[in-house]
Amino acid sequence: MSDVEISALAINVSVPEPLRWRDTRRGEEFELQTLNVRLKPDGHLAAKAYGRPVAGGRGAYVSFPVPDRPELRSLVEDAAAEAASLWADHRGLG
Repeated sequence: MSDVEISALAINVSVPEPLRWRDTRRGEEFELQTLNVRLKPDGHLAAKAYGRPVAGGRGAYVSFPVPDRPELRSLVEDAAAEAASLWADHRGLG
């Protein structure tokens, strides 16, 4: 082990269309399309959702909670496992 301090381990995951959902913030409806998944210091995962306003435009960069649905839980866990595999197989700077 080295003395390297890791400040964050995070990945962005696209939400497949059939799993997307909508939520409202400040009177504006968003379709949630992306998850930001973090590995917390205790080894558990945390996820937040981001999306685009349904009415169009860029909208604000606002996070939403991820609903506790089995298919979204599976997406987060599968993405974390895939990211771990990719990191483990890295080929250095190139």
